[in-house]
Amino acid sequence: MAGFLRFEQARARRHLRVLTVLLALLGVQLGTQLVAPAYACGCGAMLPDARQRVQVDREESVVRWDGGREQIVMRLTVGGDARRAAWIMPVPHRATVRLGDPGVFDELASATAPVHRDRHYFWPRDGDWPFDSTDGDTAGAPPRADAAAPGVGVVGRQRLGPFDVARLTATDPDALEGWLRDNGFTFPERLRVALRPYVELGWEYVAIRLAPDATQTPSGSPSPSPSPSYGLPSGGVLAGALDPLHLSFAAEEPVYPMRLSRLAATPQSLGLYVLADHRMEPRSRIGGERPEVTFAGRLTTAGSGPLARLAQGTPYLTAITQEFPEPSRISGDHELTRAATDTPYQQVIHDGRLLMVGGVPAWLLTVGGGLVLATGAAVVVFRTRGRRRTATFVRATS
Repeated sequence: MAGFLRFEQARARRHLRVLTVLLALLGVQLGTQLVAPAYACGCGAMLPDARQRVQVDREESVVRWDGGREQIVMRLTVGGDARRAAWIMPVPHRATVRLGDPGVFDELASATAPVHRDRHYFWPRDGDWPFDSTDGDTAGAPPRADAAAPGVGVVGRQRLGPFDVARLTATDPDALEGWLRDNGFTFPERLRVALRPYVELGWEYVAIRLAPDATQTPSGSPSPSPSPSYGLPSGGVLAGALDPLHLSFAAEEPVYPMRLSRLAATPQSLGLYVLADHRMEPRSRIGGERPEVTFAGRLTTAGSGPLARLAQGTPYLTAITQEFPEPSRISGDHELTRAATDTPYQQVIHDGRLLMVGGVPAWLLTVGGGLVLATGAAVVVFRTRGRRRTATFVRATS
């Protein structure tokens, strides 16, 4: 009996230890979820307030390089429950920042749109009569100056629409972290380590957060209502397409910052437009899949539209896409270099179309015609046999 009691007590202690470990792991997991993470986007990091979340649903960027100066126009579409967020972007030299024109992305999408060509097929498919169970066509796919912390220099701060923009020089990631926290930015510990290569290179930072009072215009006068493009719908949650930001800085070679994207927890996609004198391409994969060119060619855009103004002096447009299934493998920034040739390229999407003749499916004409011929042949054969039988009958009776 005593042995049985000791066995039960030992088993109870083992169960208690297992339960303690499980509760500890659960506490760590909950603690992690309550800390605001950093959400990487193509050329920076998006930081929400504590206990809130924000995600970058879509990012569009265009890089313009004229041989000595680089411009980046970037638009983010974000979602989540955060009422305020910050975006940190490293730049190789001191940058100027202004609001960009969202129309440039509409014109870029139009200029690089794939060419659609019909590819006819003979036999009906799903969606064609008599298999048309549903209606519709099918088509092919396709970021007031406070006292700076030691090691950080504030080289400028300004209000741009809904954005509060600070341009910083930093020699120590710890000092940058302290300055950002003192000024209302949430700054995860792991981002400090990710920024160290930029500190060692002597880069600067553009720190941008959505201004808490988005009902104020840049001049400080109240606005009747928040602008929908500011990403502040009813309830003040940060969501939707933000106004584009236009950065400009000196650059001996064009570069698109990508290191911070290694912080992302989910696969990343890069869509990048490059305006230069010639066709451009990334120097390496930097840990992602092979970059793909979806458009290359000289722009024929004329007039005074936003794309024509941006492309002036840099007429060759290259559109590049790249997938990063494992963001932790990203090894550096995208250095852009001139391609071996300026061969133009444009995607072609073949749309399947049922072959028609005079508005009638060709297969129906063929099958119908074949049936008519077969029927006619059968009638001829039947009549011929009938005549032969009649002639035979007459001979037999005569």
